[in-house]
Amino acid sequence: MGHDRLRFLLSLASLAILSAATPALGQNVRLTNDVGGGYVSTYTLATGTPYTDAVLTECSISRGRQNEPAVVVDPRDTRVLLGSSNDYCGVYAFTPPPQTPVASGPIWLGYYRSENGGTSFQSSLVPGYPGDTSPYAALAKIRTASAGDPVIAWDGHGRAFFGSESSDDPAGTKKTFGDEWVAVFDNPDGPGGATINDGKRFRGSQVVAKGSSAPNLLGKFHDKTSIEADRTLTGPCDGNVYFAWSRFSGAAGNEAIYFVRSTDHGASWSQPQKLTESIRGVQDPDIAVTANGHVYVTFHGFAFTNGQPDAVNYVKSADCGATFSAPSLIATFVPSGAIDVADSGSLARDCGDFDTHCQSGFTFFRRDTTPRSTADQYDTAHEYVYVVYEAGKPGTEVDTGTTYGTIHPGRASQSGAYFVRLDGATGAKTAPALLDDQASGHQIFPDISADGGTLHVVWWDSRLDTAYSVARPIGNDASGGTHPSLDVWAAKSTDGGATWTGKARQTTFTSNGNWEQFSNREIPFAGDYLWVTSMGSFAFGAWTDWRDTVAGPDPREPSATDGADVLQCRTFDPSVQAWSGDTCPRNGGLDQNIYGAITP
Repeated sequence: MGHDRLRFLLSLASLAILSAATPALGQNVRLTNDVGGGYVSTYTLATGTPYTDAVLTECSISRGRQNEPAVVVDPRDTRVLLGSSNDYCGVYAFTPPPQTPVASGPIWLGYYRSENGGTSFQSSLVPGYPGDTSPYAALAKIRTASAGDPVIAWDGHGRAFFGSESSDDPAGTKKTFGDEWVAVFDNPDGPGGATINDGKRFRGSQVVAKGSSAPNLLGKFHDKTSIEADRTLTGPCDGNVYFAWSRFSGAAGNEAIYFVRSTDHGASWSQPQKLTESIRGVQDPDIAVTANGHVYVTFHGFAFTNGQPDAVNYVKSADCGATFSAPSLIATFVPSGAIDVADSGSLARDCGDFDTHCQSGFTFFRRDTTPRSTADQYDTAHEYVYVVYEAGKPGTEVDTGTTYGTIHPGRASQSGAYFVRLDGATGAKTAPALLDDQASGHQIFPDISADGGTLHVVWWDSRLDTAYSVARPIGNDASGGTHPSLDVWAAKSTDGGATWTGKARQTTFTSNGNWEQFSNREIPFAGDYLWVTSMGSFAFGAWTDWRDTVAGPDPREPSATDGADVLQCRTFDPSVQAWSGDTCPRNGGLDQNIYGAITP
């Protein structure tokens, strides 16, 4: 790409920013408006023709759960942003009153649209969910009753691609299909149409990899998604779409990274190819495309008995994703997750009440090292891939005195957000460096964006937690009580990651990520990632947020002191010695949302 075209693209982005009524830096914006009639069909958004159904009606009043956000800015028009999440807003749609609500509706991909630079979002769902009878439903060539792990990418022609992992059997069996599929949205007037309509019309979705339909996540199951598109416009791979995921097959250590590509804007997809023949125990792929069209897939390699270390690894394609190199190492690290021992004696990644209670007595959400990577598709001078990940800080290791740990049970360290720059042309790497070294607090789930000359990062940070201890989970005090501890922080770099400036807290509310909102109000879940998107100096970050959650006692444990119980309504039936389900799930106890903000 020539310098003139780069200047034109950046000028276009700057003009769009100036013309849009963007929110002020640090102003928090809600993407999931599941109260007050906030969900509208994507069919209506694109055509203006009214349509609704029981799921959209429920989503508009549910005050439900959303996590694992994705958000992307249109490279042609920074007024347009698309977001998504694991959206639970419709799970109680199919229970007629006055019955006790039963979670029989879909968990699905949200479709959140802003046409004013992130000042506000219209909430919706990607078509094809159970209960969708709109004209778009027939275009969704998928076979499952739930969907999650949303990832999104734009090409340079007004098309947006939503990737998903998809599980439950519509017939209600215990089969977990574990499919991967991609949905395509475009501009109704074509690539030459007004850019404000980019990514608005649903063109369809299709399965790109099928699981084996075994019960309870057994068999061949696909998960941990990543998607990217080539936006180089004049490059040899322009418009290609790339999708990667982890395949789980039976015993631990048999995980592998698989990859498909589309060379016709998502109309068809290649057969899945395995990228990790020479390495085992791998998860969490992410895709970066450099300005010359080369494709990089980074991933987490877990320590394995063959001597394999905990590391960030990558593979490279120089032929538009047709073939890839063998895996290479970017950086090794100290593991940083959350691990404990359940009362049953088995290892646990998260802990809560009843069957999910752990011997330490702590309540906490799951987390692990999840590398994220990107490249600046407009930087023709370099073949840089930018990588961030959370890891334990060497020298901070302690014995916890309990069964809880971040390295292994009983052993923990402080978690920091690290940055590495890979020169794909030479294989050279910078030394791993902390983005914002702090004496207190954990930093987890960093994400990075690069298009247009500036690097932008976001991460979760607990530096403001007055009860912080390396030896305890995030948001836990010494007595096992939980409290607000999570904020989103951000930073930027204009020199390729050599220095980071603009470091600032983005959240206007510190959240308690340990509310017990899942598995019948027994355990917390915060999702597995945050997201940042950018074009030049414009950046927007999104995160899971609990500022709207309503606390309340759990009548099943009246003496609980963990501070993690949410509002719920239950009755006890002495004839069967059992508690009812929650009869008031729309009253705020499940109100977990996606928020976002313009970031540095």
